[in-house]
Amino acid sequence: MPADLAVIGLGHLGLPLAQAAVASGIETIAYDPRLSADLAAGRLPADEGTLTAADLRRMLAGGFRPTSNPVELGRVRTAVICAPTPLGADGSLDLGQVADAARDLAARLRPHTTVILESPAYPGTTDELVRPLLEKGSGMRAGRDFHLAYSPGRLDPGSRTHGYANTPKVIGGLTPACTESAAAFYNRLTDKVVRARGPREAETVQLLETNYRHVNIALVNEMAVLCHDLGVDLWDVIRCAETKPFGFQAFRPGPGVGGHGIPLDPNYLPHHSRTPGHPLRMVGLAQEINHRMPQYVIQRAATLLNEHGKSARAARVLLLGVTYKPDLADQQGSPAHEIATRLMELGAAISYHDPYVPHWNVLGHPVPRADSLYEAAADADLTILLQPHRTYDLQSLSVKAQLLLDTRGATPIGAAHRL
Repeated sequence: MPADLAVIGLGHLGLPLAQAAVASGIETIAYDPRLSADLAAGRLPADEGTLTAADLRRMLAGGFRPTSNPVELGRVRTAVICAPTPLGADGSLDLGQVADAARDLAARLRPHTTVILESPAYPGTTDELVRPLLEKGSGMRAGRDFHLAYSPGRLDPGSRTHGYANTPKVIGGLTPACTESAAAFYNRLTDKVVRARGPREAETVQLLETNYRHVNIALVNEMAVLCHDLGVDLWDVIRCAETKPFGFQAFRPGPGVGGHGIPLDPNYLPHHSRTPGHPLRMVGLAQEINHRMPQYVIQRAATLLNEHGKSARAARVLLLGVTYKPDLADQQGSPAHEIATRLMELGAAISYHDPYVPHWNVLGHPVPRADSLYEAAADADLTILLQPHRTYDLQSLSVKAQLLLDTRGATPIGAAHRL
């Protein structure tokens, strides 16, 4: 059976795209040899935080067809590559899965198909990596025989305000016709399409948006340390500052920066894409500051224990919320793992509670999961709130906990020690 759309790669970008497409009545297949069998059987990946089992059932009932057969890719009008691009050992983006997806698609590509890359990528990836692979494998030419474009993924997982339909979609095509073909597809899913001049501009939109987030989080993380040293309540400062109707956007500090949006340090750009003499120094500095936050949390925790006559060694420490964002199961980039590791290295006995994470391993060992949150907080020498899930009654938690360190400023004023 032919389909309108093939989504290649079913991670944090691919599944929400497929969900939006099915909801819009678009016949959708999803190609991912690793996950297709489980999804077809109604089983979500363990770390999937954007969809629920009920969402998947509705998608399957609506015509969503996961497949591991690459032949299916030759029967669609639009193919969107959402393959993951994790960080490699050297700190650069690993584009291997994007290349594999392009090769699988190229061997079955039909004339007039619209191909869109959504995976996080360096500026130039669409034209310099994906295009040659598609052209070589298909014997066709991008911009003449098929359309090629880039669209940065824009998702706010768990948000009740920003969904697929009301978040503008940026499109940059290899040619004006490529842009219009991609725009025609996304117009079926979103209320607004924004046209970039080309794929490099669209790729750099994602670079700017991600770096903007990390740089501003780094700023408030530095302010958190400074305000603690000065005895100033940063959370009250932010509350007041965000009343300014212009020139200020509120960001809030935390124990680190998680998520799938990785800031791109130009030191890791492919050699041909670098701009000698013009490094993004603020991005590198922001990464350095944000990477220090887990250690700062450990320092604050050790100080609090010491002030209450206890040592970190053998202290009972309860970690609350080990995902990277509230009310999601996704642990991608969560600082909880490093915080737990450092506590264990200090000799602390750690446990955790998270309604979205039934099992958690650190340093190859399972971390005990607290069954009763408030009893565990009452028993622990120190409770560290890393993620304020909506299910947590923070008022009760602040009363029950012997000692509470709130890294998110979520508890009532005066009820806990804040970061």
